[in-house]
Amino acid sequence: MFKSLLIPSCHTNIIKQTFVQTRFQPESLSKLLKIQTQRRTLFIQTETTPNAQALKFKSSRKLLPDTETIEILNKKESVSQPLAFDLFQIDGVKGLMIGSDFITVEKEKEIDWNVVKPEVFMVLTEFISSGKMINSSPASSATQNTTEFGNEQLDEDQAEVIDMIQELISTRIRPTIQEDGGDLSFERFDFDTGTVYLKLKGACRSCESSSETLKGGIESMLMHYIEEVQSVEQVDDLEEEALKVEELVMKAKAASAASNSSQINK
Repeated sequence: MFKSLLIPSCHTNIIKQTFVQTRFQPESLSKLLKIQTQRRTLFIQTETTPNAQALKFKSSRKLLPDTETIEILNKKESVSQPLAFDLFQIDGVKGLMIGSDFITVEKEKEIDWNVVKPEVFMVLTEFISSGKMINSSPASSATQNTTEFGNEQLDEDQAEVIDMIQELISTRIRPTIQEDGGDLSFERFDFDTGTVYLKLKGACRSCESSSETLKGGIESMLMHYIEEVQSVEQVDDLEEEALKVEELVMKAKAASAASNSSQINK
C-alpha cells in the first residue's frame, strides 16, 4: 500500500502533479522590531502569507513546543490566553494562531494592515519582554489512536492506512504549511469513499488558494503514496459539528438495534 519512494517536500501554495517543488518564498516586510531586555536582544519579524488578510509575526523567543499550535477564533476563546485576549482588543483582529515561534494574525478585510500591525507589535513587544508564558494546550497534531479511530474499531489493514496518512501529514505537510503561518489537523478517513477529511487553520483557513492547496498539493501527494486515498476534503467548524451529531445519532441507532435484537433473542 505504501510505495517505497522518497517523499518530496510539499507546499501550501504549489505542489503540482509532477511533485516538483517550487517553494513560496515569503517576502519579508523588512521591518524588524528590536527589543532590548536585560537578558538579551529579542526580535519580532513580520512575514507575508498566501492569505492577504493574515500576517505571520515571528519571534526569536520560543512560544510553544515544536509542531504545537493553538488556534483562537474569537474573544470568548481568548479569555484563558492573556496574549490572545490583548490581541483581540485590537480593532480589526479576526483570528489568531499561535505556533512554536510565531503568531499568525488574521484581520478583517476592510481594516488596513497599517492600522493593525503597529498595535500588534506593541502587544507582542510587551508580552515577549515580560517573560510571560503561553497557556499551552494538549499538542495539536495529526495523530490519533489508530486501533480505535474516533468511535470506530479498525482492523490491522485499516490502522496501517491511518498510520500512513498521519505520517505523511505530520512529517511532510504540516511543517511546510506552518511556514506559511497555517496548520491543519487530520479529522477522519472514510474507507468507503477513500476521502481524507482535513481541517485547515491559521492563514490557510480562509486563504483563497486553500482549494488549490488541498487538491493540487495535499490530495495529489496522499493519492500518489497511499492507494486507498481517492480525494481530500476540507472540514469547517459547522461541518465538524454536524459530523459529530451524525455520529452520535448513528451510535444511538446501533445501540437501540442491539438492544432490540437482544430482547428478541430472549
